[in-house]
Amino acid sequence: MNSEILKSRIRSVADWPQKGIVFRDITPVLEDGEVFQFLIDEMAKFCQEEEIDKIIGIDARGFILASVLAYKLKTGLAIVRKKGKLPYTTISQKYTLEYASETLEMHQDAVKKGERILLVDDLLATGGTMKATVDIVRKLGGTIVGILFFIELKNLKGREKLKGYKIKSLVEF
Repeated sequence: MNSEILKSRIRSVADWPQKGIVFRDITPVLEDGEVFQFLIDEMAKFCQEEEIDKIIGIDARGFILASVLAYKLKTGLAIVRKKGKLPYTTISQKYTLEYASETLEMHQDAVKKGERILLVDDLLATGGTMKATVDIVRKLGGTIVGILFFIELKNLKGREKLKGYKIKSLVEF
């Protein structure tokens, strides 16, 4: 199996959530046990050389990938959510994505000073969501050892907002 198999299983949905956007739907990958396992195994390869204390998954599809990866790598897991979804005291960061503006939040005690953090999300587009997450982790004193994506939309140049970090995406559009 290879990354072309992964790419072939991603469903492209035109004009969703709004006209002009092509949504990259990963649910067909998640629904196929063998392909999903291959995806997680490939993501884990990115992390083999790193000592990781915690993986952070980003709302919402990033939760799926990060939780399975944290289990496989025997690390802790923390989550970043959209504003108003976490029950405890939070730290927040505003960001802009390709079709809206949002605020992300994380529990203020989710990252301890000096913890080695891997950030995981399903998609890198403009980089706004991940940049906001980077800012939160840095405010909490975490050390980001890598940023991992399933899919990257190259034409939106999201990597430019994340310069200086070790970044990997498995599939590019």
